Amino acid sequence: MRAMAVASPGGPESLRLVEMPTPTRVGHEVLVRVVAAGVNPVDAKSRAGAGVSPGSDWPMVPGYDFSGVVVQTPYEAFPLSPGDEVFGMTAFPRTGGSYAEYVSVPAFSVARKPSVLSHAEAAAVPLAALTAWGAVVDLAKAHEGQKVLIHAGAGGVGHLAVQIAAYFGAEVVTTASPKNAEWLLELGASRVIDYTTTEFEDELADLDVVIDGVGNAKHSTGSRSLQVLRPGGLIVSLPSAGWPTMIEDAAAAGMRATHYFVQPDAGTLSVIARLITSGDVRVTADTVLPLEEAERAHILMESGHVRGKIALKVSDY
Repeated sequence: MRAMAVASPGGPESLRLVEMPTPTRVGHEVLVRVVAAGVNPVDAKSRAGAGVSPGSDWPMVPGYDFSGVVVQTPYEAFPLSPGDEVFGMTAFPRTGGSYAEYVSVPAFSVARKPSVLSHAEAAAVPLAALTAWGAVVDLAKAHEGQKVLIHAGAGGVGHLAVQIAAYFGAEVVTTASPKNAEWLLELGASRVIDYTTTEFEDELADLDVVIDGVGNAKHSTGSRSLQVLRPGGLIVSLPSAGWPTMIEDAAAAGMRATHYFVQPDAGTLSVIARLITSGDVRVTADTVLPLEEAERAHILMESGHVRGKIALKVSDY
C-alpha cells in the first residue's frame, strides 16, 4: 500500500511517499481502506520527534483521523460489514497512522460515517470532536447558564468545542482573529474577542470554565486565563506541555485545573455523528490536499492560520 512516512524526526520535508505492507487485521480489529485522513497539530509534533512520537521505532506513518470503507470485520454478524462507510481513530503510535491506504483499528475506535459528510469532511472530525467533547462535556459538564471561554475557537478542536458547549446551553466566549469572528458567532459563540488587539483578561471575569487550546507556549495564555475564572472555576488545558506548574498555579489561585488527552470512543463518536446529521454541529475542512502533498499540509497547519481542519485525500472512493 502507499503511505506517507517519516524515516527520522524532522521538518515537513521529512515526509516521504513510500510502499509498505498492508496491515493484517487481528482479533477485534476492523480493516479499513482509507479514503481521507485528517491532519492534526499532534501529527506535526510527532513528526518532529515530540508529542507522541514512537521513540526509537522509526520509520513512522503519522495520522489519527480517517474516513473510509470497511474491508474486513472480526466475524460475520459484526455490526459493520464490508463496504460500510466509517470514520474513526487509529491506535497511533502503537500502530501505523492514517496517512496510508489501509488501517487496522480496534472496533471501539470506529463508527458509521455521517452520510451528510464527504470523506474529507468526516476525516476532519474524530480526534478534534472527541477532544472537544471530552473537555466540554465530560470534564466541564457544559450546561445552561454556564459561562465558558474557549481559546483558539477557529481551530479544529475549537470550532467544535464552541458548538458543543453552545448546544448544551453554555454562554460561550472565544478568542480568534477578526476574519473568523462572524463565522464563530454563526457557530454559537455569544462573543468573539480579537486576540490580536485585545487582552482577554481585561474584558472577562467570573467565568466558570476555560477550555485552553493554546497553553503557555504563546503569550502565557494559560496563566493569564486564571485571572478570568471565578473562585473554584476550572481550566482544561489541551496542550500537553509548556506549563509544568499548571496544577500548582491554579490551586494557589483557588481554581481547579486538568489536562485532557483524547481517547477513541465509538459510542461518543456515534453521538457526535447524530449531531452532525441533525445540523446541530458543523465541521469545517479548510483545505483538502492529496496524500502526496502532506508536506504542504503540515506547513500550512504549522502556520497557525487554518480555519477548522486540513484533510488529505488518500484514495478514490
